[in-house]
Amino acid sequence: MVLEGYRARVEPYLARISRPWLGWPPNRLSLLAFGLTVGAAALAALVRWTTPYLFLPVSVLILFGGAFDVIDGEVARRTGRASVRGDFLDHVLDRYADVILVVGIAASGFADPILALLALASLLLTSYMGTQAQAVGQGRLYAGLLSRADRLVVLALATFLEFDWSLPWPWAPAAPWARFQLGPISFTVIDVAFAYFVIAGQWTALARARRVYRSIPPGH
Repeated sequence: MVLEGYRARVEPYLARISRPWLGWPPNRLSLLAFGLTVGAAALAALVRWTTPYLFLPVSVLILFGGAFDVIDGEVARRTGRASVRGDFLDHVLDRYADVILVVGIAASGFADPILALLALASLLLTSYMGTQAQAVGQGRLYAGLLSRADRLVVLALATFLEFDWSLPWPWAPAAPWARFQLGPISFTVIDVAFAYFVIAGQWTALARARRVYRSIPPGH
């Protein structure tokens, strides 16, 4: 998935969606996006002690949080309020949101904790390589298999499918981490999503690092 590559095509739709929010300060929209993501993480963690039906609102909150994370930048550009300070705040909130969301979903009991840890490390490395390109004067780098938009869509889809597959079918295993069986391996839809994050995240991080390294002239 490379959703960033379709940004130009969806710009007219982004402009339309952001229109009702033009009176809001972009930083407030960034905080709203962060709050929705934290809410999704909290509900996901509650699944462990309540019901997997909570995964449905988790999926919805992830999508809305991602939408407002896009809208804040669009509003800032359209109203002339884009700033380095606002961009920095947005990146800080995004990184905290990434960590909190993965931890919340991992706490649900529907994910292997080691796999969740590896997925989180891959996500952070992917984001780091993108901002490091900016730090060395190459501009913010969004290229690769796993942009932030990609991973939010994957997590929203994975949590929605966990809600769907968690219906009390007679053949459904009792333990959430044994939802599917492939030989000796038990896994959930969220495990599959996290495994994708590990593979695609490392690929993206290394590809970004290679691209930036090659763009820096020898001797600099």
